[in-house]
Amino acid sequence: MANLRQWATELGFSQIGVADVDLSSAEAPLLDWLARGFHGEMHYMASHGLKRARPAELVPGTVRVITARMDYLPSSLPVQAGAWQQIEWDRLKRPAAAAVSMYARGRDYHKVLRARLQKLADKLAEHIGPFGYRVFTDSAPVLEVELASRSGLGWRGKHTLLLSREAGSAFFLGEIFVDIALPLCLPDAGHRGRAPGGCAALHLLPDHRAGRAHPA
Repeated sequence: MANLRQWATELGFSQIGVADVDLSSAEAPLLDWLARGFHGEMHYMASHGLKRARPAELVPGTVRVITARMDYLPSSLPVQAGAWQQIEWDRLKRPAAAAVSMYARGRDYHKVLRARLQKLADKLAEHIGPFGYRVFTDSAPVLEVELASRSGLGWRGKHTLLLSREAGSAFFLGEIFVDIALPLCLPDAGHRGRAPGGCAALHLLPDHRAGRAHPA
């Protein structure tokens, strides 16, 4: 896992973890969520049944899921707590000015994250030999928040998104489904932003990122 962490930070990831594929406890909540119509007009959310909660059915042979967090706040933003959020709130006071969501101000994250996940998988293959895998970034029916929370990347907030003590919710998530039994990371204990034991919360960023929480 130490090698995996090193390669991940070199590729620009903020944190990685490893989750098991048993998401059976998430199946009932998923079905209830769909039955209540909370997915609105996102009909694709219901088109794959429970495969979304069954990684080994989505990609046969999968026994672990490598989860990855990549923060998207520009390094040029002020580091003082609350400073960049105030800039964004002030922007809303100028209704005549165009506003673009923070996450969309850079390159297409699907392409960036997918390419980095592919490189991470390639690095792992160079180290251990050929193995089966698939990378995903919003491109398949994956319960990414569930997987990320189970692998110690954070916890689900009241806004339903994943929360990280280091980055709030200002980050992208990606996954690598693998057919090798990597050591599991444990869920966050007490919302401390770190997993006890297991792979010991594979945090990759220095402390200067701390305190940058999403305004939502």
